[in-house]
Amino acid sequence: MSIVIPLLNEAESLPELTRWIHRVLTQHGLTYEVLLIDDGSTDDSWEVIEDLAQDDVHLRGIRFNRNYGKSAALDTGFRAAQGRVVCTMDADLQDSPEELPELYRMITQDGYDLVSGWKKKRFDPISKTIPTKLFNGVTRWLSGIQLHDFNCGLKAYNHRVVKAVEVYGEMHRYIPVIAKWAGFRKIGEKVVQHQERKYGTTKFGLERFVYGFLDLLSITFVSRFRKRPMHFFGTVGTLSFLVGMLITLWLVGEKLYLAAHNLKARSVTDQPLFFLALVAVIVGVQVFVAGFLAEMVSLSGSRKNQYLIREKLNLS
Repeated sequence: MSIVIPLLNEAESLPELTRWIHRVLTQHGLTYEVLLIDDGSTDDSWEVIEDLAQDDVHLRGIRFNRNYGKSAALDTGFRAAQGRVVCTMDADLQDSPEELPELYRMITQDGYDLVSGWKKKRFDPISKTIPTKLFNGVTRWLSGIQLHDFNCGLKAYNHRVVKAVEVYGEMHRYIPVIAKWAGFRKIGEKVVQHQERKYGTTKFGLERFVYGFLDLLSITFVSRFRKRPMHFFGTVGTLSFLVGMLITLWLVGEKLYLAAHNLKARSVTDQPLFFLALVAVIVGVQVFVAGFLAEMVSLSGSRKNQYLIREKLNLS
């Protein structure tokens, strides 16, 4: 199995974490590798990784030239992972390695594509738990995936999943959503132990919830319409164009009817509704054209993750 651990300034926790992982997985007779992805740390994290790797053949390291974010670290770790099962966890010791054997079993024996941890009992402040519950609820509603904790760092994946999905921006919170849209629908959940932070401070502020909501809308839209953008833009553009034309025809028809019966009628161009109809027609044409352009872009280009890696350790 492969364990991908993104980290940023976690020099204090790394020795204890790697020893803990080694003890648990050795006791269960599991072969493993640990990929430590240093996301541009400014402390001694990379030096600690180098020292640990000298005594532990299971450790592999990747060091970014600067901080790219957790999604970049996970995506790079997924590309480098070689295990049949790929697990992810945070480096701050709030995720317990004791959960790894059971997560491994659920993937290999129960046949899950993805198993997400659920920190049912949390040690985070209420300023973090309340927004988290809100976003989990919104994500369940939009995605149809019945998970309680989408943002839990402790997850396990069949290797086919991590090789098929691409994680960018701040999309790491919604890997289950990305996996579902990629066709991996057997997604499970396991209650996991959440521990109080022992070293350092949290790397996330309240702004992550704003970004998280925008990312959810983005991934929902992209997942549904990436390969067929004309279905969205074309539908919206056509409806807007038709509404504008119908209003215009109604106004012109009303004008002709009143004129035919010698009734007083305002000029079509003197009515505010005409200008609203004109705007609807113009917007409809523009959105329709945008659909054509998006269709061309989707056929000729693809998104590529490219991160400047400074150093690698024990990687070919």
